[in-house]
Amino acid sequence: MPYNGRMRRSRRFHEKAKRERKHSRPRPESQDQPQNQDGRPASGVNYNRDLRELLSGIGTPAQTPFKPDPFQLEALAALEFEDVLVTAPTGSGKTWIAREEIRRLLEAGKRAWYTTPLKALTNSKYAEFIEEFGAEQVGILTGDRKENSSAPLIVGTTEILRNQLFDALRGGEDITVDLVVFDEAHYLADEDRGHVWEEAIILTPSRIRMLLLSATIGNASEFAKWIEELRGVRCGVVTRPGARPVPLRAAFLMPDRRLVPLLGRDGKLNQEIARLSEQEPQGGRRGPGIRRGHRRW
Repeated sequence: MPYNGRMRRSRRFHEKAKRERKHSRPRPESQDQPQNQDGRPASGVNYNRDLRELLSGIGTPAQTPFKPDPFQLEALAALEFEDVLVTAPTGSGKTWIAREEIRRLLEAGKRAWYTTPLKALTNSKYAEFIEEFGAEQVGILTGDRKENSSAPLIVGTTEILRNQLFDALRGGEDITVDLVVFDEAHYLADEDRGHVWEEAIILTPSRIRMLLLSATIGNASEFAKWIEELRGVRCGVVTRPGARPVPLRAAFLMPDRRLVPLLGRDGKLNQEIARLSEQEPQGGRRGPGIRRGHRRW
């Protein structure tokens, strides 16, 4: 009996060691390669071609001398005589217009206000303008920060400017600023916060030049006409024609670890992703948020 017990323990030991050796074996190289939904390795030709196209051109471009676009020069020239609404795609250089006009004002001993709708964007512009003009020239005013509030250039949220305008109106005073920049001016149409932009535009004295920047205003001429009627000052519209200068590319990481374009060559949802959204998971249960006949994307 003791002998048989030792034999049983020996067999269990050897079976355990055998299992450990089996699990410790190196994985075949093919298991690390992207696979299709049926478990076969993904086709390298189409996948590599699509991936190269998706990632092509990404990186730091070669430095070249800066040359302003015609719409930027047009906006700067118009600011000498009138309010200006600039509509141009993201990445096309709207901030450059504001920066150069602010530079001209600071050199002449004048003052400017640069407003944004978001604290994060305000902080980013604050750092950008400090690098451009120096810390002594730039202040910031948000609900969380108040630094160098007497500086000739103030960067802040639109709510803070609106409050200053209200305070000046109540006190019978005039706000000491020569230019107000409204970045992301399309927030005027925001259901919850749009009244802040409307009030700030209405309360800004007509002697103060206004520069409004946006990438998504579709009715720019109508918007500019409304500003003219409110302020009694002409508001010119400057538009950059053409597509976005920095294109956006959307991708999707598949379960087999392949990065595929979100849209196909026809501009519609990639068929691989569409099939994935309709796929029935193993066990007959669908994942969270997936209903039969409905897509998640």
